[in-house]
Amino acid sequence: MSQFFSNVEPNIIDDELIQKAIEEKCPEDLGDLARQENTNFKVVTELQLSFKSILKIDNLWPLENLTKLQLDNNFIEKIEGLESLIHLVWLDLSFNNIEVIEGLDTLAKLQDLSLYSNRISKIEHMDTLQELQIFSIGRNNLTILEDVVYLRRLKHLRTLNLSGNPLCSEEHYRLFVVAHLPNLVYLDFKLVRCSTVRFLHSLIGKSGSSILQSFCFVALGAGSLQKSGSQKHTTAFVEHLNGSVLFDSLYAEDREVAELALVPGVEDLMQAYPSWFVSVSENLYNYGLEEYEKREAEVSKFYKRFHEILAANQQESKRIISDFESCNQRRLDELYQAGSGDAAESKRAQGKEDIHQLWDALMTLEVLVSNDLEELLQDFKRSVDVIASTFTETIQGIYPFHSVTFNQCRDLENELREKLMEIINATMEKLEEEEFEVDVEDNLPDEVRQLLTDKNTIVNAISMSHCIRLRKIDKRESDMLCNIYKW
Repeated sequence: MSQFFSNVEPNIIDDELIQKAIEEKCPEDLGDLARQENTNFKVVTELQLSFKSILKIDNLWPLENLTKLQLDNNFIEKIEGLESLIHLVWLDLSFNNIEVIEGLDTLAKLQDLSLYSNRISKIEHMDTLQELQIFSIGRNNLTILEDVVYLRRLKHLRTLNLSGNPLCSEEHYRLFVVAHLPNLVYLDFKLVRCSTVRFLHSLIGKSGSSILQSFCFVALGAGSLQKSGSQKHTTAFVEHLNGSVLFDSLYAEDREVAELALVPGVEDLMQAYPSWFVSVSENLYNYGLEEYEKREAEVSKFYKRFHEILAANQQESKRIISDFESCNQRRLDELYQAGSGDAAESKRAQGKEDIHQLWDALMTLEVLVSNDLEELLQDFKRSVDVIASTFTETIQGIYPFHSVTFNQCRDLENELREKLMEIINATMEKLEEEEFEVDVEDNLPDEVRQLLTDKNTIVNAISMSHCIRLRKIDKRESDMLCNIYKW
């Protein structure tokens, strides 16, 4: 039983609750129809019952044509009462008190299922959900990593969220999931390939196991990172960042923004925004090239010192061997002249001692050069760690000492969305109050006018475009981090 029951009265799903939800969901022109005495529930395809204090799923059987159902943020303890909703494509049961996955057997068309933030301890009873593409079960009580293997039967699963479960603390968590679910595109809100590559390299660095490396190769499908631009840009990890390349990729095929550009005020905003974004990209591009020069200088320094140590070792080894050969030749001549007897035996014993001394000298020299190389490698590793960590921390915006961070790109994108919403809201208010000048209103295309008639539609369109652009920024950052870790 939820801890909130002492403060909130539990609710049930009845005709009145459904009727009210339909009225809230319906556009204005359907509101009167929904308020009629005999509502035709069969025409309802979407129903939102979020934050209704619902304790039990019930009385939904008349809504047999539902495709989208939101029951998030309630007190639901059991998945039930959904048998008749065979057309459901999208089901949200997040933020409830559910303990067992059940009652989904008839939902064969389900593509998106969210059970985020419940009390589930095992993934089960999902065999019929063969069309499922998106599954969120983060912040539950999943403790056994091997239970994830159950999801292999869902052949169309592309997006999975497990974050916040105890099993996520397992050392090989990401590697295990990707290896057993090779068709995943997103895991825990991140692109599988790039985020997992970083993780795999950290594992290989710790273990050095050839078996693990082979496992990593299979898990990633032996994929290679996509690179373009000049070789220097690729080596510097700044491909797609020079000029307006990144900005152009964000807005490619974005029809919503193209249509909204015809709204007064939006065009001016969209003309100013690229220069801000390109400026940030150029700063990051230039910073990446600067860091590339630092890395190249550190590598050159390492190899220079490496060859100096080897050259000094070889020179000293040649000197020691040359001295031995000269001494040994004299001793052989003396031994030949001595023939036999005590004098010859003494020469032979001294020759053996010289050989032991040669072995000791060469082995001592080998130990010294090994120590020098080990020290060189440790110094190089420390220097590289500092360079790499500074680079990653800067592009992630952990330290604000430099202006080039991906967080700035996100900030600009978030700021654009806010300003765009302000303009759209103001425009919709003017349209409703008929404050627009006639010639301005007449020049609005039908597509734009249609978008502006429904606030939910336009907000969803803008939010979807915004999310897509943020994911592209995240991917570019992830690629860059992946490359530096690989290097």
